[in-house]
Amino acid sequence: MPAADADTDGEPATTADRALGLVVVYCKGLAMGAADAVPGISGGTIALITGIYERLIRALTAFDPTVLGSLRSVHRSESRREFVSKLVEMDVPFLLALGLGMVTAVVVLARMVQFALTTVPGQTFAFFFGLIGASALVLFELEWLSTPGRVFAGFVGFSLAFVVAGATAAEGLPHTLPVVFGAGAIAISGMVLPGISGAFILLLLGQYDYMTATLNRFVDNVVVIAGGGSTDAFVDAGSVVAVFVAGAFVGLFTVAYVVRAALERYRIGTFVFLVSLMLGALRYPALQIIETTETWTAVTGGSILVAALVGAGTVLLLDRYTDDLEYAGV
Repeated sequence: MPAADADTDGEPATTADRALGLVVVYCKGLAMGAADAVPGISGGTIALITGIYERLIRALTAFDPTVLGSLRSVHRSESRREFVSKLVEMDVPFLLALGLGMVTAVVVLARMVQFALTTVPGQTFAFFFGLIGASALVLFELEWLSTPGRVFAGFVGFSLAFVVAGATAAEGLPHTLPVVFGAGAIAISGMVLPGISGAFILLLLGQYDYMTATLNRFVDNVVVIAGGGSTDAFVDAGSVVAVFVAGAFVGLFTVAYVVRAALERYRIGTFVFLVSLMLGALRYPALQIIETTETWTAVTGGSILVAALVGAGTVLLLDRYTDDLEYAGV
């Protein structure tokens, strides 16, 4: 039975209790979305901190898409009750509330991130550098490198990210729909895996700025259409967003499952690889800081250093005031 369907005394929850529970889940979705909207802390980490990680994984693995076939008969009251019962059994209301919270946070923060990247790109990438670097530091455990296999996994992860980050910064991947689809499929892993954020993956693939700007254009054009404006720009931005979401949906039931399987079989080795990816990927924001900073002065250098420290401090404070997370044992 989903956690929202019973109170702490084991009694069936009332409608008000369930509604309040979904509001709480929505708020936790806001926190997860905020984490996944910026490179650094992952939504999976926030799910662990807020105590919904196991429920999230259970709900995702319990979801059966074939239930949507029942929509053809929802006009009958009995079929409608059966359909709703199946959705509740699979904890779909939980997933919807969580997803809505995440989408809300991403839409709001996308506007702020785009403004920051446009006005102070060097300082913004320095902030990302601090977030990613501190996240890797918080996650890393020295005993992880106690076997040659784990050391090799770390070397491969670091090298792969270092090379990809350099290539992305130098040339960048194209913003074609197949690339956007693949980026969405891979980035969604950050929602269900503690340690690596979806925004970090988009940053590494050179799609972060593009998808942030595209999402903002999509939201702007929704308002334009509501006011009777042209639909051309909406269709252009909407097609990119739709392809990204489609990729994320596919990835949720493929890529995330592959990484979860790796965690079950090679837990520590997989985390070594993931954290090493983060360390190697630091090359990308570092190169962007250099590229977007036209002139170096004491003021410019100081502001970049402060931005990096703020990013790192955000992660360290979160780690300081939350319980220790047993990443190797999830």
